[in-house]
Amino acid sequence: MTVTLNGGSRAFEPDSISLEALLGELDLGGKPVVVELNREPVLPSDYATTTIRDGDSLEIVRIAAGG
Repeated sequence: MTVTLNGGSRAFEPDSISLEALLGELDLGGKPVVVELNREPVLPSDYATTTIRDGDSLEIVRIAAGG
């Protein structure tokens, strides 16, 4: 499947994948992120039950503190 990830095209093997699994593949699993799927925010409590499919658009922002 191909999705738009932060404005760029990205291919993944399965035809669909949970958002939680996708974040794991991107090495973002368990890290503080904000996710928007097809212009709609996704709550962290919904990551495991949210399915990403071919053609979806994702914006993922990692939250980082610094000084």
